[in-house]
Amino acid sequence: MSTISKPEAQKRIAELTATINHHNQLYYQEDHSEISDFEFDQLLEELIKLEEQFPDLRDKNSPTQHVGGTITKEFETVQHETRMLSLGNTYSKEELIAFDERVAKGLGHREYSYFCELKFDGVAISLVYENGELIRAVTRGDGYKGDDVTANVKTIKNIPLYLAGNNIPDKFEVRGEIFLPVKEFEKINAEKDAKGEALLANPRNTASGTLKMQDSGIVAKRRLNCYFYQLLGDEIGVDQHDHAIQLLEKWGFNISPTYKNCTDINSVVEYIESWREERHTLPLDTDGVVLKVNDYGQREELGFTAKIPRWAIAYKYKAESAESELMSVTYQVGRTGAITPVANLSPVLLAGTTVKRASLHNANEIKRLDLHNGDVVFVEKGGEIIPKITAVAVEKRKSDAKPITYITHCPECGTELERKEGEAKHFCPNTSSCPPQVLGRIEHFVHKRAMDIDSMGTERIRALINQGYVEHPADLYELEGEKDHLLGLEINADQYEKSSDGYLFVSLKKALFAITEGISLSAIDQYLAKTETLEQHQKLQQFAAFIEEQNKKVALNTASVHKLLEIIQRLPHDQIEDFLPVSAVLSMFVGNQVSLEELHQISQKKNTVHDIVLAFDFGLVREQEDKIKRLKGNTFQEGVISNMLSGIEASKEQPFEKVLFALGIRNIGENTAQLLARHFKNIHNLQQADTEQLLEINGVGETLVHSIREFFDQKENQANIQRLKDHGLHFEIKEDDLPTVKGNALEGLKVLASGKFEHFKRDEVIEAIAAQGGTYLKSVSKNLDLIIEGADMGPSKKEKAEKLGIKMISENEFLSMITD
Repeated sequence: MSTISKPEAQKRIAELTATINHHNQLYYQEDHSEISDFEFDQLLEELIKLEEQFPDLRDKNSPTQHVGGTITKEFETVQHETRMLSLGNTYSKEELIAFDERVAKGLGHREYSYFCELKFDGVAISLVYENGELIRAVTRGDGYKGDDVTANVKTIKNIPLYLAGNNIPDKFEVRGEIFLPVKEFEKINAEKDAKGEALLANPRNTASGTLKMQDSGIVAKRRLNCYFYQLLGDEIGVDQHDHAIQLLEKWGFNISPTYKNCTDINSVVEYIESWREERHTLPLDTDGVVLKVNDYGQREELGFTAKIPRWAIAYKYKAESAESELMSVTYQVGRTGAITPVANLSPVLLAGTTVKRASLHNANEIKRLDLHNGDVVFVEKGGEIIPKITAVAVEKRKSDAKPITYITHCPECGTELERKEGEAKHFCPNTSSCPPQVLGRIEHFVHKRAMDIDSMGTERIRALINQGYVEHPADLYELEGEKDHLLGLEINADQYEKSSDGYLFVSLKKALFAITEGISLSAIDQYLAKTETLEQHQKLQQFAAFIEEQNKKVALNTASVHKLLEIIQRLPHDQIEDFLPVSAVLSMFVGNQVSLEELHQISQKKNTVHDIVLAFDFGLVREQEDKIKRLKGNTFQEGVISNMLSGIEASKEQPFEKVLFALGIRNIGENTAQLLARHFKNIHNLQQADTEQLLEINGVGETLVHSIREFFDQKENQANIQRLKDHGLHFEIKEDDLPTVKGNALEGLKVLASGKFEHFKRDEVIEAIAAQGGTYLKSVSKNLDLIIEGADMGPSKKEKAEKLGIKMISENEFLSMITD
């Protein structure tokens, strides 16, 4: 790319911009994609590099301007020029008709129409444009004032930053609903589920939380969307709402395709009914319909009550509910050790999807519902993506049903659970060796900004932890000796589930694939998708008919399914939809060598099929090996192991400040680790430092002192540091690691560099500051002494700096300071 000419760059920038805008249009307006996220990111990255090389070719509406990167520590409160109103709600046709009667009475006639659109479950936002440029974005707040979230809103791809065209007012306000598409929400939750983290409750809360994140670069990756529904201003030039919406569409704002102008209340009711089921096909959650009198003059005539307009109302769809049978309760352990119970249900169709699980939140909820095994329960979706149980059909309870007893020990490590006074959740106190809690610690250690160990993603780390190879960071440096055992180790944990009493289950899909011959995994997947609403025993019984359709080794495969059913019936176990006990499936292949009971017992102690096979050290023939291989998840191969071990070996060269950060001492971030490493020179001096010596360092307070003391007081941490030392990690600073001192122009000053620079890359600016005796900080605060202002410095950052009275200098002024 460095050799590209300017005309070639101009042509390529135009091509990339058109392609990226096309894919954004598909995703944000039409809710589908033609390329993967990775392919999209590659296109965007190429455009960013070209624009950096030729900044004068960067268009102010370029897709790269939505990438973000501004850090906002505090969100300023801003007064709305026009109050953001709430609406009255109704749940019945009768109440709608009564509302219509009030409108007719207020106007004295029926010559009016209603503008109808779906009510979206998102975050209300107000955008102000001046001279065609987005200058401010503010949340609803209390209706009178809200939070300025401009930097974050600018990352939303379908919100125009600049408007082009004729007759655009000098100033106007547009209001809309920011939302997180359901598929993006599910993607985030799938990633959290894979990491053992607590799942997010619903897209609306997630969108709200995302808007208040401090790093706009992270906000950009969440792929928020927005539908606009209102235009305000003194010189708009329209007197009807539908005309205003048409203007917004013309100017490039994203409008929901659901709107309709209805001539009377009967057509409004028809509109509501037409969307009752169809709304589930939309990319976001909806909870009702908003209807507004279309004519602005008639709205003014009708006026307002103390709180709401008399010319608009929201019809709410009742939350959908369905009956299901409680099959079992399983328990998830998060990375903080928090325990979350989950109800496993017989499949039921609810709000357009098949529901098989429901959140139970905590022990109090189980007690409140008085849940018993096999209860018929009422499940409601409402605004929750993970449905919840709202009640029990007690009259349908079996006479011998036993109450659900909350577990007393961690399902991951067996440690007795604790519950602090006043808290609803139980916790596993075993922070040192409980697998989900270890996972977070190891992920931090291997992170690029810490030990920077390649080929160690979350799933590989989880596999090493779950299968007993890694508990502490020092264990990573002993994996070389386990190389032979790692080959064939399972990576994919998604195919496994643990029952309430800790027995290992495997996905039904993999079980059916393993016990049959000649039937592809994709064919089995399609069968399970078609029978999604059936209970598990029905799926298994009907699978025989599917085998006949496939016409692949029918007699052999049918016999295998019947044998599996017979084994399952012999084995008492929890019912978990789409999962079967691993012991039952493995018994199909090794039942002649070990009993079902022995397999079942060992499955309570192991986390994968690979673990169980190693524990028994079976003498397997080729056919048995093939069957077991089909049951396993993805496995470590020689290339992966080699890359991983090379990355671990290379990490031994990381400097002391990186190692210190990697230890995960609470409240020690990258900057603080650097300060401490350079001040104390080695881990021994840091450990021996008294409170007074620690507090002498700028940026170190009482909280950090307590964290350091607490960490070094634990013998386990001392032992792990010694093990890491023995493996050759650097616990003292080397002269080469210290910045080259070139002067003292910035001695004692805390400095931030913000924006784009002509003569420096970001790392080079930081090095230049350190070389002149300065300390680099990452955000604007009262502790900051100086800001080097580059091109396109974030407006909110600049505004905050001005309020705090922080001195700002240009890049040229900085160069003069350090070269004089």
